[in-house]
Amino acid sequence: MRRLTVAVALGVVAGTCAGYLVQAGRAPDKLPPLSQPSLAQAKGNGPAPLSAAQDHQAKVEGDLRKLLLKRPGGTRANPDIESDDGWLDLPAYAELYTKPDVAFRDLVGDEFRRAAITGWIESGNRRVEIRLIQYRQVESQSAQEAAFDGRSYAVDDAHTRSWPVPGTGDGEFFVHDRPRSGSVYEAEAHAYRGDIAMEMWVGDTKPVSPARVRELARAQMERL
Repeated sequence: MRRLTVAVALGVVAGTCAGYLVQAGRAPDKLPPLSQPSLAQAKGNGPAPLSAAQDHQAKVEGDLRKLLLKRPGGTRANPDIESDDGWLDLPAYAELYTKPDVAFRDLVGDEFRRAAITGWIESGNRRVEIRLIQYRQVESQSAQEAAFDGRSYAVDDAHTRSWPVPGTGDGEFFVHDRPRSGSVYEAEAHAYRGDIAMEMWVGDTKPVSPARVRELARAQMERL
């Protein structure tokens, strides 16, 4: 039995060696070519580059103040605008909150980048103030969150009405039907586009017209 096993083993080894010899004597197979057939190129001119007015990123990287609404003719300067050049740095913007120290810390965490402000006094005593706040948005969607917070704080009682800002996904404007500070009636709008949050405030000694707030908010968002 042992001799048979050895004979079988030797036969397997011999067959393997013979197979290697046969394979070594054959001509090598040709390898497939490495180059691939060229693809046909599309003909015609490519799309024209966007103009600065159409390119959102180009607009928002420029002078942020130029995206603010222009002061309408026949209006007066608003003395409540605490900026000589239209810019608000981080400390100045934080001072607009009721708790500036808390706001400053939160704005740093929200990646505040810069802010611009404008405003005017229309017929009578109607005062308008508009702010654009831009965020870096490396870690979070801070502009969207800021607009959401503004809308949340605006709805504070049953005497506040709200409508959507035309041309925005979830922007809203609010009209407060009772005076909120002394004898002043107020309205406000909160919306965002990209990395910029928009805040608008309108105050008057008489109830504020929703149509006027809607028009101002719509026109401002169209500039972003």
